[in-house]
Formats: sequence, structure tokens, C-alpha cells
Amino acid sequence: MEKSTHTASFFVVIIVILSLLVPSKGNARSHIDNLTCSQQLVKNGSEFVSNFVRSMARIGSIVRTYRNGTAHTGTGPDSTYALAQCYGDLTSEDCILCYAEARTVLPTCFPDNGARIYLDGCFMRVDNYSFYHEYTSPNDSVVCGNTTSMSGLFGASVRQAVGKAVMDASRNWDYFARESLVKVNESVFVMAQCWRSLSPADCRVCLENASAVISKCLPWSEGRALNTGCFTRYSDTDFLNPVPVRSSSSNRGKIIAIVVSVVSCVAVLIVVLMIIVSIRKHRYIQKKRKGSYDAKKLTKMLNDSSLYFKYSSAEKATANWDESNKIGQGGFGTVYKGVLSDGREIAVKRLFFNNKFRAADFYNEVNMISSVEHKNLVRLLGCSCSGPESILVYEYLPNMSLDRFIFDETKGKTLNWAKRFEIIIGTTEGLVYLHENTMNRIIHRDIKAANILLDIRLRAKIADFGLARSFQGDQSHISTAIAGTLGYMAPEYLAHGQLTEKADVYSFGVLLLEMVTGMENNRSKSTEYTDSLVSIAWKHFQESTVEEIFDPNLLMHLYPNTNYQKEAKKVVQVGLLCTQEAPSLRPCMSTILRMLAKDEPLPVPSKPPFINEKTMEFNNITEKLRYYNYGDDSSSIATVSNSHFFPR
Repeated sequence: MEKSTHTASFFVVIIVILSLLVPSKGNARSHIDNLTCSQQLVKNGSEFVSNFVRSMARIGSIVRTYRNGTAHTGTGPDSTYALAQCYGDLTSEDCILCYAEARTVLPTCFPDNGARIYLDGCFMRVDNYSFYHEYTSPNDSVVCGNTTSMSGLFGASVRQAVGKAVMDASRNWDYFARESLVKVNESVFVMAQCWRSLSPADCRVCLENASAVISKCLPWSEGRALNTGCFTRYSDTDFLNPVPVRSSSSNRGKIIAIVVSVVSCVAVLIVVLMIIVSIRKHRYIQKKRKGSYDAKKLTKMLNDSSLYFKYSSAEKATANWDESNKIGQGGFGTVYKGVLSDGREIAVKRLFFNNKFRAADFYNEVNMISSVEHKNLVRLLGCSCSGPESILVYEYLPNMSLDRFIFDETKGKTLNWAKRFEIIIGTTEGLVYLHENTMNRIIHRDIKAANILLDIRLRAKIADFGLARSFQGDQSHISTAIAGTLGYMAPEYLAHGQLTEKADVYSFGVLLLEMVTGMENNRSKSTEYTDSLVSIAWKHFQESTVEEIFDPNLLMHLYPNTNYQKEAKKVVQVGLLCTQEAPSLRPCMSTILRMLAKDEPLPVPSKPPFINEKTMEFNNITEKLRYYNYGDDSSSIATVSNSHFFPR
């Protein structure tokens, strides 16, 4: 996928160079503001590609003549519905250039069956259903930018100009309007455009929503509202083209048409190559797994080790997997409480896959957790892959997981601040051991409250090593398929799949904020909060009002004790240091332990990611979305792509 993306970018450069060879009075404005992929995979790759290519050929012809249009090819889940719309101030030639870049970049979302791309001069969308009359969706977003410092008068001018453009666009035949207020120091330039497939009423609603959203960018000097059915932009610089003069024929138009045709052929080739690479990779991985971790080999390996545990013993201990003994369910299995014949209590993880499949996953967790031993790591007692299902046997921890306490209004009272701080220190020490005190560095990849178990004395033990990875000390990072829980995953890992200890640090930072506030990231107890917990904590830290988001269950313990208040505020600040956007700015776990344990001045954290992207799915989805893919990693999540700075 990465190679094909570079190839596509190369041909975009060719388009731009060729366009520069031909004089133009306008600007194609082909800068990409946002690329969003659907996260739904195609069913039949060859059928989808065939439909996609035919739709692109049809809509390309329409755009060259009318500057906007729709096209539909095929039936069923791999059919393609396409829409392209150039903004009203582009000439026909610039429209073709803008469309060509959109057309070239869009296939990088494959094998997803849908995508939408916003450029500064045009919009394009492909999906497997008829979306032509949609004007709003959860994917609507706003992009802000700042080039100069603006005054309060600038905001008033923006609102006036945007309001006028919105009103005019919904009334104009082409759903386009431009507006400008030229002043000596702070001029405003605005454009508004609906897709021509909307009704006038829907266009008006879309633009009214866009005008409300784009005002959130003020007092910044740039703002763009990226809505499902319309696009609005304001700026303090004149980005608008002169009123276009339509030309039916010109040498420039002919050259551009030829370039677009060539690019279309190349884009088809890119998609076909993606399919071939995907099939080859699938076959290679399947062959590799059969040769490395097949069920028979793994069974023999475990039978010869001290970890071997009879499946029949686990079945008997759990009363044949009786529902009354079920104590939890994770991404890959169900956990039961069991009692052995000698009276010892155990926790048995009964995996969803049997011994014929996912052997590498099973081996990874066994190998990882059996090689480490620390008071703050859950202890593996045994395992088996010889029964109907593979099982892992752990020490039983009666208080279950941390999330059952801090996110529960009743149980939350059990954990006063002293106990919470002890859990924080224990979890920190466990991560220090994994990152720094083992022969190979181990990254957990799924640090969250549900994976912190509590023993009888409420001491923390890190659990669930199914996604953990280790690498040698001389490696800067490892590249891996993305896996984990959205809302807790570091942005650079989610974007590029490059894994370092700083991914765990980011997750741990989110956990610290949850411990202090009692709010689950993106799922707060109070409905008044719609932002992510990281955003909320950052806002209160900036305003020096952190105590306003303390868990109500802690208030009786924190007040009037000023030492507890100070300690809780310090934990919030450390949490924000851990969730900084740049990995290099996040402290390592041993430094975090020192920050928490000692009374010393702390650095001031920088802004965490996505603070100005309130509508991004990264801030709204926290469910674990694991599915099996064909990558080198055995499990991954559906990649979230809601902005162009997160390439797929």
C-alpha cells in the first residue's frame, strides 16, 4: 500500500508539472484538506475494481463537460456510486486538474469500499450505496489554520461574509457563492458550495450547519467546514479565482484531458497491483504460519513444558464452563473462575479459536508472559491447546479489573485517593519492568483499566499480553499491523504502525486521567462532555481548574487535604505529559515513576493531538474493533482515517 501511495503521488507531481507548462489565469487549488476511508472492506476485489474503473470513466467525462456529476456502476456490496464536484470559481481546465488529483489519490483507500476527499478546489466521493442526497454525517469536520494574529473585528467580518455567502449559495442555480470584505489590515474572503445532487432545502440546511461549525475556528485566520453535502471556507488571503470564463476548446484543455486519461490508466494499474500484492501476502503468511506455529508443533512444545495444563482439569474446575462461573469476556475469549481439586482458585481464559487456528496468537501470549515475572504482572499458571478450545490458566484475582471500580459510582467509593495512587505506582512499576528491565523490551499495546487486575489487597497487576510485542535493545522501533483499543492508541502508531514504548506511555497517560476523573475516555459519566477526556483535561489544565474534573467519589477524601489535591493535580499533569502528540516529548516509564514518586517541578505539557478536531472519529470511538487480517501481525483493528495527516 505504501509503494502504491508513493506511485500515485509521483503521477500527481507529473500532472502539476504539465499544468505549469500551460498558461492559466486561475488556480486548481488541488491541496488536500482531508481524505477519509470508509473502513468497510470490499467483498470481491476484482468486481469492485471493475465497477470503480467504469464509474471513474463515466464521471470523468461528465466533469470535463459540466464540472460536476454522478455515476453508478454494478449491483450488490461491490457496486460503486461516485460523485465529483468542482467549486464554482474554477475554470473548466482547473476543474479537470483538481479532479485528476482527487481521482489519483482516492484509490489509496483500497481495499476499503468507499472514500471521500476534500480538496481546496473540488470534492469527490465513492461508496457502495446511493449517498447523493446526504448532507450530514458523523464524518463532518472542521479544519482550522492560523497564519496571522487577528483581532475581534475580524471575527465579526467573517460571520457577516459567511452569512451572506451561505444565503446566496442556497439560492443560486449552481449552489455556489463568493463574498469578500476588503479592509486595510484585515480583509475576509469566503466561498460556499453545495453538491449539485442536493435539493435547495437540503443545501440551505447543510450550509447553515457549516456556518455554525466554521465559526469555531475564530479568531484563527483560516477555516474550512468539511460537510457531507457542502464545503465552506474563509481566509484573510484572497484564495478565490477570477470569475471563470467558460471555454469550449483550447490547447490547454486538450493537454489536460490527455494527462487525465494517462493518470486514470495508471490509477487502474495501481489498484490491480494492490490486489496482486494482497493475494501474494495472504498466501505467504498462511504458508509461514503452517511452517512455524502449526497446531501439532505447538501442542508438542507445550506438552514438554512445565506450563502444560490438562484441558479436562480446567473443564472440571469450571463445572463444565458453567455460566455462573463466567467472570468476563475479552476480545478473543471468555474468562471463567475455577476451583482445582486442592482448593486453589484459578482464572481460565477460554479462547474463541480452536487449536487449528490462530496458533501464533496463542503462542505469543504464552511465550511473552511466561518469560517475565514481576509483582505487578499477572502470573500464568498453565495452558493447553489440545482440547476443543485453547485455554490459558492464570492466578485468580478476586477484585477483577480496575474499570469495574473507577467507572462505577458505587464501587468507585471503595478506591480512595491513597489506594488509587498505590495502583498507579504499581502499574508504573510493572511497565518500567516490561520496557527496561527485561532482556528484550516488551510493549504491551493495550494498556487500559480493563487490563489492570486487582488482587485481594487491591494491588495492581497488568494482564492480557495477547497483543504484546518484544524487540531487541538495538532496534529503534518495530513495524507491525495496528492493534489495540481506539481512544488509547498513540497517534503516530495509529498512523504509521511504527511501535515503540511511547505507544504504551500514551495509553498509560489516558489511564492516569481516568483514575483521577472517574471518566472513561470519550465515555464520561456526565452527558455535558462530548470531547475526549484528554481534550477535557487539557482545557482545565490550561485554565488552572483541574479540580473541577476530579471524580466526585474522591472529593470526600481530597478535601480539605491539600496534599491529596496537589498529588491528584500532579497525576493529571503527568497524564498530559504522556499524551503529548510528539512521541519524543513523552517521558519514559522510569522518568514517569520518578515524577510520581518525588516532589519535584514538572515540565509543562504541550497540546495533545486532535484538540481542534472535535468531530474526528478518533475522539468518538473507544470500542475495541479487532478483526483478523493477513498482515504480519495476527490481529489488528480497523484503521481510523479521518484526516489527511493520517495516511493509510
